[in-house]
Amino acid sequence: MQDTKHIDLKGKYIGEAMGKNGKVKVALSIDDGKITNIEILKNKESKMAQKVFEFIAKNVVKNNSLAVDDVAGATRSSKDIKSAISDAIDKAGITLSTVVNKSQKNKLKDIYTDVVVVGGGGAGLTASITASAHGADVILVEKLPILGGNTKFATGGLNAAGTVFQKEKGIQDSPQKFLEDTLKGGKYKNNVDLVNILAKNSSKIVDWLTNLGMDLSDVGRLGGSSVDRAHRPKGGAPVGDKLFDTLEKAAKNNGVHIKIATKAEKILYDGNKVIGIGVKNIDGNTYNIYAKSVILATGGFGANQDMITAYRKDLKNFGTTNSPGATGDAINLLKDLDVALVDMDQIQIHPTVAFNTNHLITEAVRGNGAILVNKAGKRFVNELETRDVVSQAELSQEGKAAYLIFDENIRKSLKAIEKYYNEGLLTEATSLKNLASSLEIDPEQLQETVKQYNEYVKLGEDKDFHKKSIKIKIEKPNFYGIKVAPAVHYTMGGIKINEKAQVINNSGKIIKGLYAAGEVTGGIHGANRLGGNSLTDITVFGKIAGDSAFENLK
Repeated sequence: MQDTKHIDLKGKYIGEAMGKNGKVKVALSIDDGKITNIEILKNKESKMAQKVFEFIAKNVVKNNSLAVDDVAGATRSSKDIKSAISDAIDKAGITLSTVVNKSQKNKLKDIYTDVVVVGGGGAGLTASITASAHGADVILVEKLPILGGNTKFATGGLNAAGTVFQKEKGIQDSPQKFLEDTLKGGKYKNNVDLVNILAKNSSKIVDWLTNLGMDLSDVGRLGGSSVDRAHRPKGGAPVGDKLFDTLEKAAKNNGVHIKIATKAEKILYDGNKVIGIGVKNIDGNTYNIYAKSVILATGGFGANQDMITAYRKDLKNFGTTNSPGATGDAINLLKDLDVALVDMDQIQIHPTVAFNTNHLITEAVRGNGAILVNKAGKRFVNELETRDVVSQAELSQEGKAAYLIFDENIRKSLKAIEKYYNEGLLTEATSLKNLASSLEIDPEQLQETVKQYNEYVKLGEDKDFHKKSIKIKIEKPNFYGIKVAPAVHYTMGGIKINEKAQVINNSGKIIKGLYAAGEVTGGIHGANRLGGNSLTDITVFGKIAGDSAFENLK
């Protein structure tokens, strides 16, 4: 993505279209009626969207045509960049003639491997690393032109109990406490056996990731946890990017064969035994990948508005924090296999998403001391209650929104906040009164609310809402605020699995050779997922799926 201030636009045609977060612009270079280059100019779209833009632009140049396939799972971003390019072509006044690409539409040979993994997020990468470490030949396919999925967007931390990092900080925790917190947060609708595995393996997964080079030395607290157990990089830096980089590097070092922009379109099976997948690449070529073990790690359906409203009509027109690839593909892939689904109507909305955007503000901001107030300047909820409770409390406020309030000390305590500052999401002021005026909330009441809250910090007791972790006063300028509202964040429901990550059908039988891990599965989180549990889920069960898939080769 180029800044227009730093490139020469002379002789180029500028096209634009409205994207999700504002205008998307391109600079088109043309020679003898052919597109020779497309530059993506600075815009406010997500990192994932930028990759889609680059991928589509590259293919438009390659074919000298807009008649290129949309990126699977990123239809909106694909159409936005095509519209901008089309606008530039119209301004250039040329008619494109498609370049014949001999590589297109050729019938490709089928491939044979030991294990094929569908999905290039944290669960898929973990499963791939694990199976390949055992010596299996592994192919990973990802429908987007970039790996990472929702994992790259994770910020708060990875929950684990009884870790060396907790012990170093004097934090007393145990798998039993982890289990109890998760069951309570999930309204006791969770599969207890799966949660028990999650909790008991959480410390081991931190060790495993640490050995791969991941820094998880900082420990904080997210909503619904009774102790500090959210592990993240030093200084409270966002965990997702670091985790993804660690897993991607390990997968490549292990020799995992990664195929991006390759969508799984069907599951190949023989009776009750899965034998591979059928795929389609960006050029429209289809071929089969035959494997003894297939692992599904395609994520949830939080970015599929039709699926969301099919299960929860009350969430119609809600925004989403999800990657464009989170469209629930696996659910349709498995229809012929009569796969059992669980908890499909259990869909989580996250309470702190920057108003009218899809920018999630991590729970760790509240965990480090920020408070939530309404338009009247009053607190209205325990900020560290579970996400469903905080979200419903927000929806009951005027404008169905709230305001995160914190100071300079809290800003400096968490590196993730710097990202929000750089993205222009924070409102900043030298006093609480000025901050309130900028946010259009009651200035006198906000000052009184913060004064009372600081007294509670001094006492070590939140007498209004009984928040247990109350350590930092809000008193040091500058002061900051973010207007937030709930948005669809996570789908707790999905494919039914057992303790070995084997997929179960509606008759209660194991489907041979088929495994699943991560948000594509259901049962672990019950009615509500605790912040920090998703990264534990994708790594713990991703590793189990990889182990089980390898065992199936014997």
